[in-house]
Order: sequence, then C-alpha cells, then structure tokens
Amino acid sequence: MTLTPKISKHNFYAFLWHAGFLAFAKNFMDVDTIIPAMIIESGGGSLHIGIMTVIILGGSRFTQLFFAPYQSNWPFKKKFMLSGINLRIISLFAIGLILVCFRSQAHPDILLLLIFLFITIFSLGGAFTNIGYNDILGKAVDENKRKTFFSAKQIIAGIALLISAFLAKKILRNSEYPINYAWLFVSGGTLLLIASAGFWRIRESVPSVMNIGGFRDFLRTLKSELIKNNKLFSYLGFINTQGIIISFLPFVMLYGKDIYNTQSTDTGTFLLYKVIGIVTVSILVLVAARMTKYNFLLYLNVFLSVVLIVFTLFIIDEIVLRYIFVLGGVVITLYNITMNGMLLEVSDRSNRALYTGFVGAGHIVPTIFPLMGSWIIERCGFQTFFLMFMLIILSSLFFIPGMSCTK
Repeated sequence: MTLTPKISKHNFYAFLWHAGFLAFAKNFMDVDTIIPAMIIESGGGSLHIGIMTVIILGGSRFTQLFFAPYQSNWPFKKKFMLSGINLRIISLFAIGLILVCFRSQAHPDILLLLIFLFITIFSLGGAFTNIGYNDILGKAVDENKRKTFFSAKQIIAGIALLISAFLAKKILRNSEYPINYAWLFVSGGTLLLIASAGFWRIRESVPSVMNIGGFRDFLRTLKSELIKNNKLFSYLGFINTQGIIISFLPFVMLYGKDIYNTQSTDTGTFLLYKVIGIVTVSILVLVAARMTKYNFLLYLNVFLSVVLIVFTLFIIDEIVLRYIFVLGGVVITLYNITMNGMLLEVSDRSNRALYTGFVGAGHIVPTIFPLMGSWIIERCGFQTFFLMFMLIILSSLFFIPGMSCTK
C-alpha cells in the first residue's frame, strides 16, 4: 500500500506563504463585492452580473472538465499551476490599466467588454491553477490532518483578509471611481505575484499520473468512475445544487444598489463584514475539527444558506444589509472548506487531478443559473429569484447521505 507522504517543512512554508499573500490579494479582487460593484459602477445591470457570475464559475470551475484530461497525463503539475497563476496576475494588471484608460466613461460598452475579457482570462487561469494545486496539496498533506490543515490555512488567510479588508475599504473611500478600483486591481496583481513566489521553489517529488486519451476518453472515465464510486455521484449532485450559493452575494450587491441605492463607498463595508464571517467560521471549524464530521458540516451549510436567503428577503434597510454579508461569508467559507476536504476524500493520489476536472461537471447548474437569474429578476423581481434559489439549495439535502463520509 502506498502511503500519502506528510507535508514537508519546505512545502509547508510554501503553502503558508501562498495562503497569506493570496488572502491579501483576494480582497482587492473579491468576486462577491469588488468585481460586481465595479461592473455596476461601469454601467452594468442584472444581465451583466449574471454574465460575470457565469464567467467566474464557468471559467474557474466548469472548464476544469477540459483542462483535467491534459494535465492528468503529466506526472508533475507544478508548471501548469504556475502558468495559471501568471495568467491571473496579467489579467489583474490589465483590468487596472483599462479602468484608468477609460476613466472618462466615454465608451462604457467597450469598457465592459474589455473587463469581461480579462475576467475570463482570470477565471481560466484559476481553472488551470486549481487542478495542479489540488494534486500537489493532496500529495503533501497527511489525510488524517486535512480538515485541520484546511481550517488552519483559513485562519492564516483570515488574518490577512481582515487587514486587507480595511485597506481595500480605505482605498475605495479615498479616491473616486474608476481610480479606486484601478488601485485595487493593481494591488491585487502585485500581491498575487508575491504569493506565487512560494510555489516557484516548491518540491514536487511524488509523481501522480492517470493517462487519458482525450476528452471522449475523459467522459468515458467519468462515467466509469460514477458507476464505481457512489460518493462521486453524490458529491457532484451536491455541488450542482448547493454550489449555487457561491453566486448569491453578487446578486445581493445588485439588490442593494437597486432597492436601497447603496454606493461604491459601501462596498468596502460589505467586504469587511463578509471577512468577519469568514474568519469567525474558520476559527469555529478549526476548534471543532477533531470532533466534527463532514456530514454535519454539509447539513449545517444547507441550513445556514436557507437562513441567509430568508434574511435577505426581509431586509429593511442598508444597515441590515451589512449583516447579510457576515452570514454570506460564513456560508461560502463553510462550503469551500467542506468541498475542498471532500474532494480529497472521494479521490486518491493517482486520480486527484482527474477528479478535480470532474468537479467541473458539478458546476453545470451553478454556471447556468446566474444567467437565468438575471432574466428572472428582470421579469419577475428579486423575491421570485430568491425563492427559486432557496428551492435549489434545499434539493441538495438529497445528496448528503450518499457521500456518507466518516471523517
């Protein structure tokens, strides 16, 4: 039997370095607050928010279906991970540059087109990076310490997120659109560049390869694995339903703008409250990691998601809206912690890159629904949209028993 090696001291510091600086960068390019607020300020509406969410979800997750067969054939994935990170860095600098170039707002359609172009590049880079990252991480971390590792990493990231949230809020308040957002994206690109330094010297000593002949062979393998591995079917089903929660907050941003006329100066406040939720749940999961099963966290995630939607339906003013972002940070972080951990549980060292690609098949509904959501909002209003959101979330309860994780 081949054992998964424990994480080396050298690689530990590489992951630690990356987690910290990536967290700093994330707040300057946050997909739940900063990016949707920038698009709204640039003249976008519900359709543009829907397209943005489709690009971010589809680009960073669904396209893993197409990247995984190629990367799975290579025993070492470091070069792919670094290539994806470099694409993300370039796209962030590019968005900052075009915001400055179009600061007169003379051509809003061209501005939005260019923003979407580089958001697409940013998302595709994330998909390319994520496959290699999960493969290397899965080989490095002792399977008995994964839940603790993910939570501890989230704590480190949480500290960095709190500091950068205050900085992002200050940048947004100290200058006007679009210069404030330009500064955010240039800062995010710089911090992501610094974060990537941790991976340039990482030692990928354990090979992992599963030969795939092409996309058709990949689909045949997916079908075969679904038959052999019942947990994989339930895992993908859960992502296809509960997974839509990660697109919820951008629509809350639009809701706040349309109903309560929130301003760009409020964006930093929403971001800060979201980070408070992230840090809070990360600490709680870390403390309870040894005594808490994944199944409990999955049920808790669904319950809190429903509470989040119900609270949003009964918002009375923009002050209460801030607390929606606290709960939103809790729900999204809890979802990410459990899904990252469950991916390592349903896969093994030889097929982890391939299974990361399979996750793309779990994001068909989360990729399509935001675009449908923009149409629902325009035709039927926000309340109908939120109620449909809740029904899809509740359907995820059907898939939790099938994962039956004992850890």
